[in-house]
Amino acid sequence: MPRLTLSGLTKAYGPARALDEAALDLMGGEVHALMGENGAGKSTLIRILAGLERADGGTLLLNDAPLRLGSPAAAKAAGFRFLHQELQVVPGLSVAENMHLSRPYPTRFGLVNWAALARAAQGALVRLGVTHIAPRAPMSALGPGDQMLVRIAATLLPEDGPAPWAYVMDEPTAALTGAEAARLFDAIARLKSQGAAILYVSHRMDEVMALATRVTVLRDGAHVSTRSIAETSRDQIIHDMTGRALADLYPKQGAGISAPLLSIRNLRAGPLQGISLDLGRGEVLGIAGLSGSGRNALLRALIGAIPRTGEVTLDGAALGVTPAQTWAQGLAYVPRERRTEGLMLGRALSETVTLPHLRALSPLGLLRRGRESALVARLSEQVRLKATSARQPTAELSGGNQQKVLFARALSGDPKVLLLDEPTRGVDVGAKFDIYALIRDLAAKGVAVILVSSDLPEVIGLSDRIAILNAGRITRTLPAAGLTEAALLDLCYQPETA
Repeated sequence: MPRLTLSGLTKAYGPARALDEAALDLMGGEVHALMGENGAGKSTLIRILAGLERADGGTLLLNDAPLRLGSPAAAKAAGFRFLHQELQVVPGLSVAENMHLSRPYPTRFGLVNWAALARAAQGALVRLGVTHIAPRAPMSALGPGDQMLVRIAATLLPEDGPAPWAYVMDEPTAALTGAEAARLFDAIARLKSQGAAILYVSHRMDEVMALATRVTVLRDGAHVSTRSIAETSRDQIIHDMTGRALADLYPKQGAGISAPLLSIRNLRAGPLQGISLDLGRGEVLGIAGLSGSGRNALLRALIGAIPRTGEVTLDGAALGVTPAQTWAQGLAYVPRERRTEGLMLGRALSETVTLPHLRALSPLGLLRRGRESALVARLSEQVRLKATSARQPTAELSGGNQQKVLFARALSGDPKVLLLDEPTRGVDVGAKFDIYALIRDLAAKGVAVILVSSDLPEVIGLSDRIAILNAGRITRTLPAAGLTEAALLDLCYQPETA
């Protein structure tokens, strides 16, 4: 089996050390997870493997022979292939054409041999165990998960030079549904059985524990540990990543709940069938439920993103029915899909932060840049946002810092109620610590929070009470204290009303 050994890797950008004696050992026939907080050095290490960066120092060996990776072509020749969550595909071309983008098309009599092109693509898909994707189907008809499978299958096409043996997958399931992720995992298992190595980078601990053979943790650019998954635990990995114990993850809950701040009576919207509940000032109310229960629709209805009926009052006044009205009254919303629903990726982060509040920042219709800069600076400090400046393009930030931009936007209007839809989705453990502490700090200051999350330990750990949704109805509302993950999941499956 091939074996890659990296040791003592260093890389600095000016005074900042991105890698500091980093190490990694990757063998064929394994899934090796690479974990660490944002800024731990994972991306820099991957860029070195891809030939996009050169290490300042250290040793790279392939099968005990020195390995020089000075370009992407050299990385490809060494057998490395790279798959990212943002796939580069051409939607207007077929599956087979996309699979051949980096190699010559088969020809006959000087013309493209379309039948041979489709046969080659079909053979590579079958090698990966993929039989539900037609080579002649347009790429635009495929979901992100199937597009990912197509890109992996493309590496199995016959080609000159060494066959690929090492696949680097960087957050490959970030945009996938559960079914799409399951197909990807099947493909990974097949690659592993064929002797390939998969370097798997993900913040999703459950995936890592289920897929990986071994896990390497980086912290502040340095190697902390490499352990067999069979000989480690979620708690140990989190400790290695952050230097903190899992028990410290969730801040202490509030001491008590005051009179209702938000009152909902017989709310109907989308799948919701007559929701009634009260939210106290300073309370964190968790919403638990299975997929399709209506969790996300509840937040969207309250913020005014979808039509609703029923009676909703905020601080004694009827809640508006449009996003502009609800934001102005003191509701704020952090959406589930930050890249497609919340951020302007190509614009300065300050523009996302101030977007709902331009009127307040623009007396006489002119934006006061000084006032804007002061607001963004204050909020960046409050949410612990790491950026080079307020003008940095949002796309350049890590996932955790992009999420903090959305929190800064939500807080820029001093909200009374904060609506959070999967607030830590796709962020690392360190960013989760910051977000959890921020939520509890806001609650201590009187802000009420409705938290929707598919992470049951997160719901239990952060909430004062939990409302359980089933088929658009609240079946129970109960204290979070003392609940276990298993007990909460069992309640989510029970349809009867308390």
